[in-house]
Amino acid sequence: MSAQLLLVDDEPGIREAVKDYLQESGFSVQVASNALEGWEWMQLNTPDLVISDVMMPQVDGYQFLKQLREDPRFQALPVVFLTAKGMTGDRIQGYHAGVDAYLPKPFDPDELVAIVENLLARRAAKAASTGEDGETPDLAELANQIAQIKALLTQRNAISQSPAPFKIDLTPREQSVLNLVAEGLMNKEIARRLETSVRNVEKYVSRLFSKTGTNSRTELVRFALEHGLAK
Repeated sequence: MSAQLLLVDDEPGIREAVKDYLQESGFSVQVASNALEGWEWMQLNTPDLVISDVMMPQVDGYQFLKQLREDPRFQALPVVFLTAKGMTGDRIQGYHAGVDAYLPKPFDPDELVAIVENLLARRAAKAASTGEDGETPDLAELANQIAQIKALLTQRNAISQSPAPFKIDLTPREQSVLNLVAEGLMNKEIARRLETSVRNVEKYVSRLFSKTGTNSRTELVRFALEHGLAK
């Protein structure tokens, strides 16, 4: 399966030219004409890498990157900036904001492809060293989340005796994933249980975060138990 890239650029000509070149290079590319559109798409999808212009109306690249880095789902997501601004100070600002690579326009599309391939290879290597789904980069944090979920489960009866009235629309598969998260299972185990891919599980967990307004598995489980959503 080819890597899924999200390309965010408000200039139609550049956007389509870069998209075509990346697709010819074997990538699957989703485009967005601005950061708001890109963010909306990412609420239901998790790309392997984001390529974003910096100078955009409403929400610029720096603000978009800040939004990504503040969301637990996208903190480790590789991001490449494309911009007409090539001054050293602007590049430093981008790196401080958490960008992984910075390519000033005009650029050689082969260089962009090389950067993308390098970042994806590094991400794959990191995932291989921490677990094939890459969801356990910090073993101490993972152990802490599992411990918190188990603690919540021991309190389940007390929490769910009188759940607050709440209505949320979950698909059958989202409900299944939520139930397994509430059992303390991680994405790889859930994928095995539901006979699906880890990437699909990640998408469902992301949707559950979005629908419940939570940012971590522990918060999600607590929310589900308090509102009687986990079965």
